[in-house]
Formats: sequence, C-alpha cells, structure tokens
Amino acid sequence: MSLLALEREVAALIVQTLKLKTDWSTIHPEAALFGDGLGLDSIDALELSLAIAQTYGYQVKSSDPEIKETFSSLRSLARAIEKNRTK
Repeated sequence: MSLLALEREVAALIVQTLKLKTDWSTIHPEAALFGDGLGLDSIDALELSLAIAQTYGYQVKSSDPEIKETFSSLRSLARAIEKNRTK
C-alpha cells in the first residue's frame, strides 16, 4: 500500500473513530492533529491508539520517546503505522 493510500485510510479511521463532523478528505497530511490543527486531545489520542492497535496491530505506547512526533500529523502517524504494523 502506498503512503498516500495509507494516509487516506488513517484519515478515515480518525474521523470514524472519533466521530468527527468533518470529511476525512479535509484532513491535510501535514497539519497538526492536536491543538490548533484538528483539535484532538489526550482522550482522542487514547481512543485513536486503540483503533490503530485493532486495525493495524501497532501498539502505540505512551512511553515511546517519539510519541509526540508520531501523533504530530496525519503523515507522521501513517509513516509510523507503515513502519510498525503487523496487520
């Protein structure tokens, strides 16, 4: 699967999991997921981590030193999933 296709899939997963009132296609790959970007919070990160584990087999751990980078944007999240997925 290409990174672009995975980004689309992950964007759709974010919208579906968090029940966002936006279309997945409006999530810019480089925009921040938290704060001024998409506006996600720590509860959203937890829910999203569970969905990622179920869908891709990638256990995102809060103790990971790269966690902030992983969740910094859709593109960085897709790259981390691509690198660490087991499904």
